Amino acid sequence: MTKAVFTTSEGSAYDDQPEVRYHFPRTYLRQVEAAVGEMVLYYEPRRASGPGSSDGRQAYFAVARVERVEEDRNRPGHHYALIEDFLEFDHPVPFREGDLYYEGALRKADGSTNKGAFGRAVRPLDDKEFELIVRLGFHRNYEPWELTPLPGVAEPLPVYPERPLEQLVVSRPFRDEAFRHNVRRAYDRTCAISGLKLINGGGRPEVQAAHIQPVASHGPDSVRNGLALTGTVHWMFDRGLVSIDDDHRVLLATRGVPEELGRIIQPHRKLRLPERPEWRPHPSYLKWHRDHVFKG
Repeated sequence: MTKAVFTTSEGSAYDDQPEVRYHFPRTYLRQVEAAVGEMVLYYEPRRASGPGSSDGRQAYFAVARVERVEEDRNRPGHHYALIEDFLEFDHPVPFREGDLYYEGALRKADGSTNKGAFGRAVRPLDDKEFELIVRLGFHRNYEPWELTPLPGVAEPLPVYPERPLEQLVVSRPFRDEAFRHNVRRAYDRTCAISGLKLINGGGRPEVQAAHIQPVASHGPDSVRNGLALTGTVHWMFDRGLVSIDDDHRVLLATRGVPEELGRIIQPHRKLRLPERPEWRPHPSYLKWHRDHVFKG
């Protein structure tokens, strides 16, 4: 088994949903099979939105684990890597910093970029390179309010036991903190449904990070499976009193919603979306919530 880098982008022609599956041609079958059971990194190339585009970050943006490989029965010569333990970095890690390439194979002996290696969608990755990139991806300068416990606040401090990196990134406390940090950032610490942005005197946001499809129901710790919600709206969402349709309109249950609660929803009934498209709720998670939780 060996770790690997999987290249993917929002505008890819492949049937990718990085939290769930990675679609690839038979060319990379041997490399992907070698990564089964191992951790992999996701990399976004320069071309992220279609032919000729150059708006990609050219950076590693998430870590995940390959569970197994399955044949694509609808497209001969293609396969899926089924994914678990997906987690976005706190911030993307560029493939190089000056003369330093985080993947050694991407640098030629003369210091230039190895474009042949760069062109491969799946690349094996050394353990030490993997660890460095992951540590950089989760390196964070905490705000004072993140390090200061407040009376009556249940939010845990970001303190983790010493353990190997691969065990740490799959541990629940670490993932909860990363998910909360990323969702709050994506929504600018503002409730996606009410539009409220409440910050206390110490800088602590009131808004919470809610999973659309809960972890207990196999929902991933992905920003696309998250919403920033105030405590009251979070309570309503988890109990199916509100939901979201595929056009990002807020839906209210026909029964059980007190009139006072309905007033805190923005009058236009549209979800406040993150600026970056790749952070916006994925339709599959919204549908799951409507099908399994919403009391409409």
